[in-house]
Amino acid sequence: MASRIEQIIEEIEEYIDGCKFQALSSTKIVVNKEELEEMLRELRMKTPDEIKRYQKIISNKDAILADAQQKADQIIADAQTKADRIVSESEVMQKALEQSNRLIEQTNQQAQEIVDNATNDSNNIRMSAIAYTDEMLDNLEKIMAHTLDTAGTRYSNFMNSIQSCYDIVTKNRRELSPHVAPSVSYAKSVEPAAAPDEEEEKKEEAEE
Repeated sequence: MASRIEQIIEEIEEYIDGCKFQALSSTKIVVNKEELEEMLRELRMKTPDEIKRYQKIISNKDAILADAQQKADQIIADAQTKADRIVSESEVMQKALEQSNRLIEQTNQQAQEIVDNATNDSNNIRMSAIAYTDEMLDNLEKIMAHTLDTAGTRYSNFMNSIQSCYDIVTKNRRELSPHVAPSVSYAKSVEPAAAPDEEEEKKEEAEE
């Protein structure tokens, strides 16, 4: 049965496939921000629970190995008890010793097989859980990257439109009042905020 995260991812994929393309574009789409944010919000809420569930599956490996080791130890103890009884009750000591050695060898093999099988099972569970979690996070990463790319494009287009309108207003103002000094372009007048490292370097230079 599919997990809720898989269902949400499928819903997001279906939603993206159903979105209309932007005008004059075959790759960019128009999305409903609130609907997409709601699905992403639910995805973020469900992701920790899914990861905890698979971490719990992985942690069961130790319990599986401990149970297998306990069973193996019990088999060996029973075999040793039986072997000791055979030796003590047998009239032919050599024959009893040979039988007990064979029995102990067989039980040791059985015990090792149980431990090996338990180890293989626990490793398979762990690898499956890791693979599924990695696939889930990979899908989430792709969805978030696509969302960031779409938001960045829309913001860039919005700033270009504002700049174009600003240039037209400035041009009209110059035509109406040639003696008025032209204003500085908004896009050029706004300098990007300095990164934390750059601000620190400027402070150090000022102190020197």
